[in-house]
Amino acid sequence: MSKIDKIEELQRLTKQDPSNFEARRKLAILLMDCGFNEEALQHLLLLSKTFSYDDDIFYNMGIVYEKMKQFPKAKDSYLKAIELEPGSLDAIYNLGLVYTELREYDKAIECFKQILEEDPEDSNTYFNLGLVYFKKKEYIPAIENFQKTIDLNDEDLYAYFYLGNIMKELGDLDLAKENFERVIELSPKYSWAYYNLAVIYYEEKDIINTVEYLKKTIEMNPADSEAYKILSKLLLKQEEYTEACEAIENALKNCQQTGDLYYLAAQIYKSGNDLKSCAKYLSEAIRNYQTLSIPVQVAKNELAQVKG
Repeated sequence: MSKIDKIEELQRLTKQDPSNFEARRKLAILLMDCGFNEEALQHLLLLSKTFSYDDDIFYNMGIVYEKMKQFPKAKDSYLKAIELEPGSLDAIYNLGLVYTELREYDKAIECFKQILEEDPEDSNTYFNLGLVYFKKKEYIPAIENFQKTIDLNDEDLYAYFYLGNIMKELGDLDLAKENFERVIELSPKYSWAYYNLAVIYYEEKDIINTVEYLKKTIEMNPADSEAYKILSKLLLKQEEYTEACEAIENALKNCQQTGDLYYLAAQIYKSGNDLKSCAKYLSEAIRNYQTLSIPVQVAKNELAQVKG
């Protein structure tokens, strides 16, 4: 029997007998597992009124609220579950995640440390603890926890990724590159690792590698407008006009079209003395003034000059 068939069967049972709480509980869990969060929540709320002492019901309510991104309600549900069952590590762990979303970082740290007291080999908890410290910009404990994550699971690409970001922030570019390269080894299609390597090589004034990694970023994520912008500017600076035009045209084709993107296209074509294309894209930039960083009057003045 498929999950949908099972859901329909349980719905029939609860409709026939609203007091069939066993069927309602199974239905709520199945709805939750299948992504029907609002429907699952309604059943869990009904169950919580009858079984106000049942920590599992409140724990599952927390999960549903968390999936629905209603984090204050998720917090309350997990706190209730923990009040009913103080030893519920799953509820404590999820509460830590919710505190992180709510930026209640010190409380999140308390939750994750409590988990590690019970299970000091939990790599996921070390990662989340590292993430909280990262968000607090407390880089030393963040490094320690991400490194502990890797010690326990050397294929945790996100731990390497955040270590790379920290090292970049601290100015250790060689170690940052090592971590981002390890991310690529583990996940060759992870575009953000390529992008960060491009940024590092740009800071090192290594234009060849910057261009290479920007192109790789775009290959993995054709909708990365920032990579297109930097790439087209670099190509233009290198006097590779045809490639710069190709890059900006691909950006306009694959990315959300914004005033800034149109304005950049206008500047590229202006540099090649293609005033017709320049005027075309200046007009589009003006039409999309809501997403134009410069004052729209500047673009209008430039358009008037181009049309002469």
